[in-house]
Amino acid sequence: MNGMFHNDKEQRDKVFHALSFLSQAGITMAACVLIGVFLGRTLDRLLGTAPGLLLVFSLLGVGAAFKTLFNMAKKK
Repeated sequence: MNGMFHNDKEQRDKVFHALSFLSQAGITMAACVLIGVFLGRTLDRLLGTAPGLLLVFSLLGVGAAFKTLFNMAKKK
C-alpha cells in the first residue's frame, strides 16, 4: 500500500515539473519576442525608420526565443 502512494507522489512531481518547464518556456519565449518588438518600435520612433527596425528586432526576438528554448531543452 505504501508503494502505491509513493508512486502517486512521483507521478505528481513529474507532472508539476513538466508544467513548470512549459510555463517557463512560454514566458521566456514571450519575453524575448516582446523585448524585440519594444526595441524595434522605440528605435523606429527615434530614427524614423518605421517599420524596418521593428521587423529586424522582432525576428531577432523570435530567434533568441528559439535559441533559449533549445538551450533549456538541452539542459533537461
